[in-house]
Amino acid sequence: MKKGTWRQNLYRSLFDTHTAFGRKMEFFWITMAVASVVLVFMESGDPKPLRVLVEREDLGLKLEVFFTAVFTVEYLLRLLTTPKPKKYASSFLGIVDLLTTLPLYCLLLFPNMAVEYVTLLRLLRVLRVLRIFKMLRYMGSAALLWDSIVGVRKKLLVFFTFVMILLCLFGGVMYVIEGPEHGFTSLPVSVYWAVVTMTTVGYGDITPHTPAGRILASVLILIGYSIIAIPTGVLTAHMTEVLQRRRTVRHCEHCHKSGHDDDAVYCKFCSTRLSKQTRD
Repeated sequence: MKKGTWRQNLYRSLFDTHTAFGRKMEFFWITMAVASVVLVFMESGDPKPLRVLVEREDLGLKLEVFFTAVFTVEYLLRLLTTPKPKKYASSFLGIVDLLTTLPLYCLLLFPNMAVEYVTLLRLLRVLRVLRIFKMLRYMGSAALLWDSIVGVRKKLLVFFTFVMILLCLFGGVMYVIEGPEHGFTSLPVSVYWAVVTMTTVGYGDITPHTPAGRILASVLILIGYSIIAIPTGVLTAHMTEVLQRRRTVRHCEHCHKSGHDDDAVYCKFCSTRLSKQTRD
């Protein structure tokens, strides 16, 4: 870690994922978040909610107190070290950090609070895993995937918008054809059926009974099979394009030839060691 004031060092540890230590700290916070979510799932099968555990010595309570203390210290340190505390506090990740520190405090302040709300707040800690996206650009192959997703985001948005239009249209037509007597009691229910049908999941809780409805369902299933591979194809094509562009950019300083892989250390034409700048 570079030398500096204690506040600067803390800031780099908490916010700067360019450094090795900063990335290790980020992984630590992510690990804590995943562990706390695992605890929530483990307790979900226990008939004793967290409110009951507060009244007695229990490992689950001790772990929850530990996670709450860790996340509280992290949130306060982030507020203390960032140059723009208001900007951090109002950002998406800042709000998530705040919400994930509150469950135990809410339970202590409001003992009669429904345990379902407390569980939901604790489950929100899974959103802290989104911090890993900040580091994707430093993780080799993951950077390629991330750059590709960003590059085709407009195409994917157009595709999913088209899918939503189809779902609304098919759901509306099915609502008219089948009607409430066959389970299609409202437009939202009909659109839900269209989603299940297009994705070829077919739960069977709502099914068409008329010949016209079954024909429409068959058409929607075929459409689902036809378009399900479109996002994968678009993303793969862009990944190939980005990879080829990177290979063209990377060249050997000795023979001046390009076409090297991202992780190549030596030139595949003259065996000269690639410079650090070229390999990065």
